Amino acid sequence: MSVALQNIIRSHQITQQSALRFNPESVEFAQDPYATYELLRAQSKPFYFEAADLWLLSRYDAVDAAARHPKLVRSLQSFMPIDEVAAITRRANWHDMPNHSRFVQTSLLDSDGDVHFRLRLIVLRELSKSFVLKAKPTIQSYVAKLLDQILERQSFDFIADLAAHVPGHVIGNILGVPDEDCPQLRLWSEDVVQFFDVGRTEQHKQIAERATTEFYLYLKDLIADRRRHPKSDLVSTLLQAQTAGELTETELISTCMLILMAGHGSTIDVLGTGMYALIKHPQALQQLRQQPQHLSTAVQEMFRYESPLPFFHRYASEDVVVMGQNFPKGTKFGLLYGSANRDASQFSDADRFDICRQPNRHIAFGRGAHLCLGNHLSRLDMEVIFSGLIERTKNIELVGAAPQYKDGLSMRGLKTLNLRFTPK
Repeated sequence: MSVALQNIIRSHQITQQSALRFNPESVEFAQDPYATYELLRAQSKPFYFEAADLWLLSRYDAVDAAARHPKLVRSLQSFMPIDEVAAITRRANWHDMPNHSRFVQTSLLDSDGDVHFRLRLIVLRELSKSFVLKAKPTIQSYVAKLLDQILERQSFDFIADLAAHVPGHVIGNILGVPDEDCPQLRLWSEDVVQFFDVGRTEQHKQIAERATTEFYLYLKDLIADRRRHPKSDLVSTLLQAQTAGELTETELISTCMLILMAGHGSTIDVLGTGMYALIKHPQALQQLRQQPQHLSTAVQEMFRYESPLPFFHRYASEDVVVMGQNFPKGTKFGLLYGSANRDASQFSDADRFDICRQPNRHIAFGRGAHLCLGNHLSRLDMEVIFSGLIERTKNIELVGAAPQYKDGLSMRGLKTLNLRFTPK
């Protein structure tokens, strides 16, 4: 088939799909994206999202296959000449961000091939399941102290007063960041990653670059201190790898930054939506009180039911066939994990919150080469927090109106969640 004929067919498909309204920046989508996801899954081909110039994959089998596809990659640099990459970056307004470009846009998350494999192995050996489990007593102690304070109050914001404190504290403690600095790291992380969403403005760009610069300078000083005074923390271990020539100085800072950013927002978001799901399904909460052995499957269901990172991109590094359709090299795809995890072809009664769901092969942590390295730590945080809540409360109820969700396509989380606990 000629390129001209392919373009005609593609143009016709785009015209047919235009009747499906897709506006991920709307309040309606933020409150309930799943009705839209269902319409997308009903399409027989990928859906072209013109505003972002990418093709959306929404079905479980398509998203799963794309995440594993060796020719669908995260980075343009892995297959495209540098001048072409620069032109695309400028058109997408990703340019003129020296520190964001240096430490964020080329991190482990946004690298491919040998570079990605080398950095991934370094982090993987340090964040193994056995290593993470050693942090459990520390997490339990910290959560217990937070609950001591919260249980004395009439009401509180579950997200700001509890969820937001734990992931950053835990990953910061593992890396070697002082406790008093962890809240600032969360703010930097949020400002850095907000630029990845659709609908970003020049103001978003300035915020991201400023936060990245301040984050970089902080980590630079921390690493310099560990050079002089090594400790038994992850920064010191990664510094040893850098000294041994396993990674560069830029990669060291970028990797530390990524670990801290990945350890904050998504876990905070799924803690909030998971708590809200239990409130909306009181029978599930009661079942956990009576049968706490289901907590690990309940946490997995929280990730499936409200995936905290519902969207990731991929580029075609060569001509590919996706869902039976030909796409040329350079095509950008959007993998909708949040939609795939509600696909009825994969999950029985997919819109039902089922804390005992088995099997539950959700893809909230991704698939393939970019499977989330922090998934063990994130789930451990969740299990410790919800275990503490179940053990120390006899009632949990919502205070005030139903909570509002964050806007955007790249994150799924609540802005606030006002609750009241009744201690045992």
